[in-house]
Amino acid sequence: MHIRISLPQQTLELHDAQGGLLKRYLVSTARNGAGEQSGSFCTPRGRHIVRAKVGAGETPNTVFVGRRPTGEQWTPQLAEQFPDRDWILTRILWLSGTEPGRNRVGDVDTMRRYIYLHGSPDAVTMGTPGSIGCVRMKNQDIIELFDLIPPFTPVDIVEFGVTAGPWAELGEAARQVRDTVFVQEQNIPVEIEHDENDAISHHVLARNAAGNPVGTGRLLPDGHIGRMAVLAEQRGAGVGRALLERLLEDARHMGKKHLALNAQSEVCDFYRHFGFVEQGPQYMEAGIAHQTMVRDL
Repeated sequence: MHIRISLPQQTLELHDAQGGLLKRYLVSTARNGAGEQSGSFCTPRGRHIVRAKVGAGETPNTVFVGRRPTGEQWTPQLAEQFPDRDWILTRILWLSGTEPGRNRVGDVDTMRRYIYLHGSPDAVTMGTPGSIGCVRMKNQDIIELFDLIPPFTPVDIVEFGVTAGPWAELGEAARQVRDTVFVQEQNIPVEIEHDENDAISHHVLARNAAGNPVGTGRLLPDGHIGRMAVLAEQRGAGVGRALLERLLEDARHMGKKHLALNAQSEVCDFYRHFGFVEQGPQYMEAGIAHQTMVRDL
């Protein structure tokens, strides 16, 4: 399993090992935005793990200070009595960064900054930034997540979000990405890259925090996944994984039973992680080695 927290979309997704969506929650990250510096009151980015789980068995609205129950239960009356307290309730998932120099060690260390996923008062609004660095969740959501995941579950905190829709809605932005990757970078002829299937396909699009398109993919009516592309500067940030996971989620909702794709051979390992297996021999298309891969849902 792994967790992805999207700062632009203010969501937390839990996925299984082969990319299946298990849960999606609205959350609230830092009102100061993204950042790793100690004292910034920002939410850190990058790869993390759940280093510790705190609060198993405690009743909802249990108040924690320094990761210890205070013996209090949050109520509106208690909140009025202590209006300046940052309420950490119910359960704590304590994060630790895994990228030295970015979110681990020194003055950017996530764990030493005490960055948690934690429960919050019912009145706290989810879906909009509002914390002082941590990731706030509804009490029932943090209890559910706490019970689902083991310690050391990977957590990616990213500055992009993924949306889905028809070509009429997403086509202009998707084409920007595809032309950059396929036509300009890989020298694939435009007449091959642009085809009649776009108009009948379901598309996914990743946008960064500024709203600019950075990745895309599509699902044809016959269950064929294609045109997966991520801008070069965004590769390695989890964009491709997020796009494919969204396509798998949407394919399930559409009732697809069998999926296929034609992967460039150098990225077959990526698709194997999601349960795709090779079918047939390699072949050449537009001067690039490809491999057909399939999986059942």
